[in-house]
Amino acid sequence: MLFHKITSTSLGIGYIGKGAGTAAAAVTCLVWYVAHPDGHNFIPALIATVLITILGIWSGNVVEAIWGKDHNRVVIDEVAGMCITLLWVPVTPLNILLGLILFRFFDILKPLFIRRLEDLPGGWGVMFDDILAGVYANIVLQVILRFIIH
Repeated sequence: MLFHKITSTSLGIGYIGKGAGTAAAAVTCLVWYVAHPDGHNFIPALIATVLITILGIWSGNVVEAIWGKDHNRVVIDEVAGMCITLLWVPVTPLNILLGLILFRFFDILKPLFIRRLEDLPGGWGVMFDDILAGVYANIVLQVILRFIIH
């Protein structure tokens, strides 16, 4: 049980209260930047993102029985969504900042069917709204990088 509490709160970030999701996404950005200094480690980044997502579904299922449906302490979904946002994006401070802004926009407002995914059962509902927010943020970021910033 302790393992899932630590995992789902992303090493305790979820316990900070209001703003925990943004804090988890921001910490993910810092870790991403440090872990990918050359910006070309896409395969390890993809593997890490998939593993975080699987772990989030598993831990989300377990802690839901304790804390209830998609409790605000659970922030591993923000970590996975932020990782998805940054996949296949050149690692620069500007790109990471843009990714963070876009991800939080989609995660907070939940447009384009994102909110519907929260209704999925257990850890699936916890994770998949943020996964889709990350996909949308990644697509928009890719468009910005290719056609606006290039």
